[in-house]
Amino acid sequence: MGPGLSRRRLLASTLAGSAALALGGCARSDRLTFWAIGNEAAALPALLDSHNLGDLKVQPLPWSGAHQKLLTGFAGDALPDLAQVGNSWLGELDAIGALAPVPDDVAAGIDPFPAVIESNRISGRLMALPWYVDTRVQFYRSDLFARAGYAAPPLEWQEWKRALARIRSQSGGETYGVLLPLDEFEHLQTLALSAGADFLRDEGTRGAFAAPAFVEALGFYKSLFDEGLAPIVTGAQIANRWAEFARGWFAAYPSGPWMIGEMRERLPAAMQGKWATAPNPGPSGIGASAPGGSSLVVFAGGARQREAWNAVRRLLRPDAQLALHHATGDLPVMRSAWTRGELARDPVVAPFARQLERARPLPKVPEWERVVTEMQIVADRMVRGEFTVRGAAREMDLRVDRILAKRRWMATRDKRA
Repeated sequence: MGPGLSRRRLLASTLAGSAALALGGCARSDRLTFWAIGNEAAALPALLDSHNLGDLKVQPLPWSGAHQKLLTGFAGDALPDLAQVGNSWLGELDAIGALAPVPDDVAAGIDPFPAVIESNRISGRLMALPWYVDTRVQFYRSDLFARAGYAAPPLEWQEWKRALARIRSQSGGETYGVLLPLDEFEHLQTLALSAGADFLRDEGTRGAFAAPAFVEALGFYKSLFDEGLAPIVTGAQIANRWAEFARGWFAAYPSGPWMIGEMRERLPAAMQGKWATAPNPGPSGIGASAPGGSSLVVFAGGARQREAWNAVRRLLRPDAQLALHHATGDLPVMRSAWTRGELARDPVVAPFARQLERARPLPKVPEWERVVTEMQIVADRMVRGEFTVRGAAREMDLRVDRILAKRRWMATRDKRA
């Protein structure tokens, strides 16, 4: 009995048996079963025949229930042939032995952004292939930056702050330079990645928040609030951020590609042409970002793995990637899809490709979402005056070390074995 099987039995004993039995009753057709999620699941059926994917049977899942259904499917031995999964789930799915590694010949035929493919590699093994990608860039008011003397937001931290300060000064204090809601961990995470922070140390078993790179980013983050360049608010305190952006309450907001459609639909016609996108700033030039998005996996217990990987290969062709982009707004993960002209010529979309070239993968531990949640809770309290920068970094390490205690115990046990 391998470790994956024993964990499957453990899951089966703890998950709802009725749900597992229900899943186990799914009939298998001649087509490959593909669990897809959210907008992609809704859009994909219309694209199958025109992209040689007619052998797929798409079963839609909601994002709210997809993670649990994957675990339940594993426990009940009822997983599909292939599936769309969130990148942050890969570590957990690999740990329970659910995933089949990517065959070398499949991986050799693709050209994804480097950091994106790395986010699918666990302990040196490629366990998934990215399907679409997202990352965060600055959405900014081009008219306000132009009035302050900048054609675009500067890409070096100190000059970027000077631009934000000039915008705030010219507005008489009515316009903040940047919106960084305190309940969104992604903004501090981006600054830390840009400074070169690793977040974790000792093979992902301890926090590394007191390391110089993270402390530099944390200090810069705090200074934006201390100097009045960012409002001290959470997202829940902003009734309509598009209306506030149009009103000029803030001049820049880091967000992902989903914001493009929102800006085009929600901003009044008079505002179109007064906003743009730009890469994130860094300590000494263009900063980094985290590669997000979804990946495609084939399951270790599947009887049709070779057919499933062939379907994955077809889903990643440039024509299929662009079709998915047109249907959903998702950004292609393959560089070859970006060189076909239309994306490179779109001035709002093109900065995402530039940012993706500077993306850095995040630690791939199953506890990552809890780690960044605690990081942001402490950062919020620091901004409100409860911690100094170094005190906040120490508090983050304490909290994260507690989260990772079981991981340290397991690592020690494995070394002794």
